[in-house]
Amino acid sequence: MFRKLISFVLLLSCFLTVSGQTAGDSITLANFQWEETTMGKGITHKHGTFTDLYGGAQNVNILVIDLKKKAYKTKIAVTVPNQITSETAIANHAVAAINGSYYDENVTFKSTCYIKFGKNVIDTTKASELDRVTGAIVIKKGKVKLIPWNKEIELAYKDNKGEVMSSGPLMIYKGKTCDFSTLDKKFIETKHPRSAIAFINPKTMLLITVDGRFPKQAEGMSIPELTHMLKVLGCKDALNLDGGRSTTLWSNAAPENGVLNKPAANKIFDSYGERKNANTIVIIDK
Repeated sequence: MFRKLISFVLLLSCFLTVSGQTAGDSITLANFQWEETTMGKGITHKHGTFTDLYGGAQNVNILVIDLKKKAYKTKIAVTVPNQITSETAIANHAVAAINGSYYDENVTFKSTCYIKFGKNVIDTTKASELDRVTGAIVIKKGKVKLIPWNKEIELAYKDNKGEVMSSGPLMIYKGKTCDFSTLDKKFIETKHPRSAIAFINPKTMLLITVDGRFPKQAEGMSIPELTHMLKVLGCKDALNLDGGRSTTLWSNAAPENGVLNKPAANKIFDSYGERKNANTIVIIDK
């Protein structure tokens, strides 16, 4: 028992060292009983309502996709203008979806992050995004992985197979917390609605949303807080996606419009506040 206690304390100390979160947050997450619902073969929806996590209320939704049980196809879908995440998901016959990476919502409505399909470069990472875009999702030969990314990697990227989309920041890579010290401090430290894709192992994918901008219902998280939560959940790789009002998690097995979280665009704590976006990560039943 004493050795187990010591191991727990050491593990807890590791979490606190890399994230700066409280011991209470780690204990809350470690002991929390998630509401779980099956959303299809190998897909589980985990929902958590926290009254006090990272200093406030949190509403967290996670789709856990077990790729050992079902060989789903992951795809980056570039949306047509004026299309919300759920519409893109339905148009692509998806079983699950999450909003993608950053885009220009005011002028061009195009992605501001690198997207490449095979030999075709759809968009490049804009200079304004380089202080937060430090990772990318790579889909190739049915496998999905997260990798580090910067402008040098982008300019040198020559692989003409598969799909690539940059985003960020990369939060966890090969089990280690990434360094956020050189990134946009305000973006990193402010609590926002957040979206992310993560892996516990190569065959266990997580799509995560954290709602925010709803005082006393969903405060949102900073990047270190989201990173801490995902580390406690056992994630070895994790990439932040576009958050804020874009934050949307969808399942074809969910009721009503299929949206599992509470998007903030309509400023109402319901599932109908989706914002139009430029790209979406969709999971398709092959």
